[in-house]
Amino acid sequence: MTLKLVGVTGTNGKTTTVTLLHNLYREMGYKAGLLSTVCNKINDEIISSTHTTPDAIQLNTLLKKMVDESCTHCFMEVSSHAIVQHRITGLHFAGGVFTNITRDHLDYHATFDEYLKAKKTFFDLLGNSAFALSNADDRNGKIMLQNTKASKNMYGLSGPADFKAKIIENRLSGLQLNIDGTDVWFKLVGNFNAYNLLATYATAVLLGEDKSETLRLLSKLKAVEGRFDYLRAPNGIIAIIDYAHTPDALSNVLTTITSVREGTENVITVVGCGGERDSGKRPMMTKIACDYSDKVILTSDNPRSEDPEKILEDMMQGVEITAKRKVLSIQDRKEAIKTACLLAKQGDIILFAGKGHEKYQEIKGVKYPFDDKQIVKEIFDQQK
Repeated sequence: MTLKLVGVTGTNGKTTTVTLLHNLYREMGYKAGLLSTVCNKINDEIISSTHTTPDAIQLNTLLKKMVDESCTHCFMEVSSHAIVQHRITGLHFAGGVFTNITRDHLDYHATFDEYLKAKKTFFDLLGNSAFALSNADDRNGKIMLQNTKASKNMYGLSGPADFKAKIIENRLSGLQLNIDGTDVWFKLVGNFNAYNLLATYATAVLLGEDKSETLRLLSKLKAVEGRFDYLRAPNGIIAIIDYAHTPDALSNVLTTITSVREGTENVITVVGCGGERDSGKRPMMTKIACDYSDKVILTSDNPRSEDPEKILEDMMQGVEITAKRKVLSIQDRKEAIKTACLLAKQGDIILFAGKGHEKYQEIKGVKYPFDDKQIVKEIFDQQK
């Protein structure tokens, strides 16, 4: 049995897109595999994930198990590290999808051009029987397809594209999109999810699925864990847990929150930056948080072997004089979460950014149990 392998690469949106595709194909009745940052799956069996893309041995072992379990499709995230390190070398992809590209992993690739080149290499290696699907609204979207042998396809919300969508309504309860002339209500929120949904739809159509049935089943799917994942407290405070750990991702989430605000509610952002990663983005993350929030609490993410206070000092460099009054620095992430919940009033929105689905905090080589969503739940339960 042939396993149709579809790879999704880009800075943001990979996990949501591959998870939506896997869930969609399971709803369609297919046996399908998933390889993602959050988890790996063979049909409905969950297998823990340690990397966005597994190493070559683990990857091929998982793919063999999928074939043994009669899977017809596998949807996988393809990281820039995996491309450069040849983890995907020798695999035959039925299709490749590009979401977007912004600053990330410069601690590894050194320059943005090298990062861009790594992503493009994936499409350069696609065969002439595959499809290549790229984001027409990303300024590097066309570059991805320049040298590919695969059939070229574009999707987008703004400019000309083979697959088009328009946002009709964007609320905290969901999105109404017009996709290829059909109005559909989806359970996901935000402009960035409009792109993820459109990429998922386009991929399914390119794989030969019926357009109407694809949209019908896609409208039933829920958001991915840790991606604009929200809880509502008894007093009306809304907490949003999101994996946003790049400047672009944080900006996307905060602009979405701004667009769905209904009145005078305040936005409180709790955000940290990981240790041993691109330190240049730390002040950028802080500035974005300050630009879109009424209150900002800087805290630890995964400091790894770095001094958490040094990371916070780097982040504080992004605080402009006019914003100093609204910024707090609390190293202990649990205390930062508690403080945000205490500061919030009825109707306020709190964003907990950076860790999303992660159930740990890595400090000096040790992974300690830590779950933003669970901590927030416990605090909200105490308010009942």
